[in-house]
Amino acid sequence: MMGGIGVNGFTGMWIMGLFGLLSLAGVIVLIVWAIRALLSPRVSETMRSSDPLGLLQLRLARGEITPDEYEELRAHLRD
Repeated sequence: MMGGIGVNGFTGMWIMGLFGLLSLAGVIVLIVWAIRALLSPRVSETMRSSDPLGLLQLRLARGEITPDEYEELRAHLRD
């Protein structure tokens, strides 16, 4: 015996359960991180863009402005 210190019975099951929960949490964190890494570069590049015309085109594509508003704003930017 190891001096009365051992992992058996209930203690062993508790440690294995805790390890399982931590493993599951780690997998969930990795999945969330991967999804955010795949989606966020597109958003962050657009938000960091200093190109006003590019931002205007994005607003049109999202439906935030109408084509008429786009043309008016684009003409304003070119002046």
